[in-house]
Amino acid sequence: MTDPCPDAFLALGVRLADAAREVLLRYYRQPLGIIDKADESPVTIADREAETRMREIIADTFPDHGVVGEEYGSDRADAEFVWVLDPVDGTKAFLSGVPVFGTLIALMRGGKPILGIMDQPVTGERWVGAAGRPTLLNGVAVRTAPRGALSDAVLWSTSPHMFDAVEGERAAFAQLRDAVKFVHYGGECYQYAALASGHIDLVVEGEMAPYDYCAHVPVIEGAGGVITDWQGGPLGLESGGKVVAAASPELHEAARQILAG
Repeated sequence: MTDPCPDAFLALGVRLADAAREVLLRYYRQPLGIIDKADESPVTIADREAETRMREIIADTFPDHGVVGEEYGSDRADAEFVWVLDPVDGTKAFLSGVPVFGTLIALMRGGKPILGIMDQPVTGERWVGAAGRPTLLNGVAVRTAPRGALSDAVLWSTSPHMFDAVEGERAAFAQLRDAVKFVHYGGECYQYAALASGHIDLVVEGEMAPYDYCAHVPVIEGAGGVITDWQGGPLGLESGGKVVAAASPELHEAARQILAG
């Protein structure tokens, strides 16, 4: 297979994003009941309906593919091709009516992300990254735009509390925070898309699950950026929860050296 992401798989990813978008738009800024999961994070009927619909489409189209989803767990996770789904990444933002959430869709082959989609249904923006192809925003290629030195970089993270559980992580992030131009919190998955489009320079996160980051790998890499764990290792289903994404190899290495200690 010369193309690591065949057209048929890319087309399916787009269908999945379309299906999730239709569900989420029906529920966005509507009164919704909140269900507390075991980890105390909120989930809504929108999350579950969107993932159910995506799973149905995958099963109908490629029944031999595996699925790992935030809401309904794993099915054939040892298959050659595995879809990783987060129907609403940023559920709290969705419940609050703030359009920085998104649907994350990744396709793994042998544990490596070969396709990633970040869809923001309210703004109508969709970033698609596929191995061997440039990242597209609504069909137009995008690129990262590094500012150069770490001291000029704009850093985003979902929350500073992501680093509270481990003393060393909190100190490492604080050191990086002090080294950049400024920091902003609360971007959810949208911050990675903003990095791919050249608007910010660094995203650093902790306490992430595979469905939180796998889709971002092809999107960031296809736009010229770098995304790994804090030690510089590749991200996949077995990675830890620490992620550093950067607009250039130089910025990535500078940030990673601080984070890795």
